[in-house]
Amino acid sequence: MSVNWDDLLNAIALVMIIEGILPFVSPDSLKKTYLKMQELPNDTLRIVGIGSMVLGMLLLFLH
Repeated sequence: MSVNWDDLLNAIALVMIIEGILPFVSPDSLKKTYLKMQELPNDTLRIVGIGSMVLGMLLLFLH
């Protein structure tokens, strides 16, 4: 299996662009969200994380 470095760099660039949208558009909202996240139990954050990863893998698989 060969790694296509261009695709990997494109994927990383897209993640950086998407993750930069909220701090750019609404930094106050992002700060409030982070404060609320600190109150959540670790297990809840883990479930959200694994759900996001599974959804991403399904999207890649179906594409």
